[in-house]
Amino acid sequence: MTSVFPVPPLAEITVADLVADPRFGGTLKRLAGESGLDRPIRHPRVQKNGLALAGHYYGVVPTRVQVLGETEISYLDSLDADARGRAARGLFSLGLSCVVLTRRGDAPRVLREAAEATGTPLFASGARSSRTINELHALLDEKLAPTTTLHGVLVDVFGIGLLLLGKSGIGKSECAVELVLRGHRLVADDVVKCEWRPPGMVFGAAADILRHHVEVRGLGVLNIQDLFGVTAVRERKRIDMIVQLDEWNEKTEYDRLGIDDRFLEVLSTPIRLLTVPVRPGRDMGTMLEMAARNELLRRAGKHSARALVARLEENAGLGRNARDDTADDLPESVVRAPTPPPPLSFNESSAWIPARPKDDE
Repeated sequence: MTSVFPVPPLAEITVADLVADPRFGGTLKRLAGESGLDRPIRHPRVQKNGLALAGHYYGVVPTRVQVLGETEISYLDSLDADARGRAARGLFSLGLSCVVLTRRGDAPRVLREAAEATGTPLFASGARSSRTINELHALLDEKLAPTTTLHGVLVDVFGIGLLLLGKSGIGKSECAVELVLRGHRLVADDVVKCEWRPPGMVFGAAADILRHHVEVRGLGVLNIQDLFGVTAVRERKRIDMIVQLDEWNEKTEYDRLGIDDRFLEVLSTPIRLLTVPVRPGRDMGTMLEMAARNELLRRAGKHSARALVARLEENAGLGRNARDDTADDLPESVVRAPTPPPPLSFNESSAWIPARPKDDE
């Protein structure tokens, strides 16, 4: 199913940023247009529009990387000298970010002249069009991905990415260490770099300088990989659920059923949110493991709270006596569900939606 969530604004890079990546250092050969290396690229998909050489410019997006393959160059070669010049000048006059010729080590003279005249970077790739396009897509997906930074801890628990949020000193790092001791994996502590990927997923990773490290008050900074080995850490993980850790407050009415879902938007993507109160003596490691296991059950189509309420409603239809007997055996919180707490306030985007539509991962 196609994602119904809005796509967040993409980032922007220059042509110089693209060709400076070491993955393309020996692949792309610059032929002309050095003065235009500061032109922006704003789209993660390249464009292969051969009709532009025939003068049909409809649909050409200048901020996309333009690719010309053997078919396009053979068409250009079939034209007479005047027509080749007009086709080249017409294409390069569109203010393109850059043009890449595939399976070639050089370019026709008319293309080099048009590129120099308009300041359009022109490159040649020795690889086939399909391979060049795939490599460009992979690189642009990474470099143009919308990003943000959150203050929290990201851990991989039973394959579920749990992002722990809460005020400083609430115990996020201690929870992460406890989960590592139980065999789970640390992704990031303190600074979580979030990156959006289609069709509507958010991945988290640690800041480069903080990777594999966690800070625990009283113990200092610990290197989890050195302490527990490479199986205790992970470079990046999709954020599947957000857990807000709050100090226990007797006056706060916490959700005791879990029927209604709440979400927090990160990079325009709603992610399910749980609010878990913290107080001395509560085993937070077990609570977080239970949250991850329950999320796995939900993804398998088993929703415990809603199944219980459905049974209660079914029993209520059997008559007053059956309903009263059932109510006597259940806690009041099940018979009369509390009103869900109001949305929380975060520094990050905090737009709320009543329920998340189903979406393929």
